[in-house]
Amino acid sequence: MDKFKFLLVGSGNIASTYIKAAANVPEIAITGIVSRSGKRPAGADEKLPVYNSITEADCDFDAVILATPNGCHASGCLEAAAIGKHVFTEKTLALTSKDMDDMIQTCKEKNLQLGVAFQRRTAPDNIIVRDMLKAGKFGKVVACELATNFWRPQSYYSNSSYRGNRVLDGGGPFVQQASHNLDLYVWFFGLPKEVHAFTGTFLHEMESEDYGSAICLHDNGMIGTIIASTASKPGFEAVMTIRTEKGCLTLEGDRITNWQIEDLPNPSKSAGLELHSGASTNAVTATTGHETLLRDFAEKCRNGGKVLVSGEDARAASELILKIYEAAE
Repeated sequence: MDKFKFLLVGSGNIASTYIKAAANVPEIAITGIVSRSGKRPAGADEKLPVYNSITEADCDFDAVILATPNGCHASGCLEAAAIGKHVFTEKTLALTSKDMDDMIQTCKEKNLQLGVAFQRRTAPDNIIVRDMLKAGKFGKVVACELATNFWRPQSYYSNSSYRGNRVLDGGGPFVQQASHNLDLYVWFFGLPKEVHAFTGTFLHEMESEDYGSAICLHDNGMIGTIIASTASKPGFEAVMTIRTEKGCLTLEGDRITNWQIEDLPNPSKSAGLELHSGASTNAVTATTGHETLLRDFAEKCRNGGKVLVSGEDARAASELILKIYEAAE
């Protein structure tokens, strides 16, 4: 069988992650690159053609990978869909409800797959906890405390015109670094009915927040507290503690590190797991999660079925982020 072919849109750090991931998935290939600057991502084959836009690409490809800033996902998706190509996009899905509507509806109307890179959903312990929550194994859920206390130096923002920019990045750590963890939050608990939030810019020169805190109230009474930061030296792995009727558990870096649930043994399967923590760098060295998503996406594009993380799935994280920013305003 021929390889499933991707056109990679973008040439920055995350595009390099996809170059590495694709090399580890035998059934897929990257056949071209879209780069307005004309440069190739690190690790890309020098023989790969480089184009200025998706519509100009004359190489053979079945789908696009949008490794571009958040604010460019909608336009890239619609451009690809217009020529009948499936779309796999980096998180977050988009920065407005209208853009998300347009992306999801257009791909649906054209019978195209729309997948999103929320790879933390592939971590075994995250899957286990989610399944146990949905099955009611913990009894009443009282609270969830999520802290993403990351660190980025000023150079991270100064060396890029879009980072921390509201139009292209969509904001600070809530929409960027913490979005993976917020996706897990809504995957576990759904969207809250009420959100209160405060944000501030403390240690960086940037347009958006570098620290923020939100309190969420859910229909079942559960209270969620969320911290998103790039101002927490030296940077720490994300920690989620879930407090329930039967005790509490803690996920740290997608691993169950504390299990105090009565009458239930620790079900962790995280031995050997390697995922990007994001604590103090944006460089993604572990690509296992991306490989899983890309392999699944290619298979579903060929044979039908729902991709692991669809546009509809990923929408909830963006909606929560929008609620947080609206509350902070």
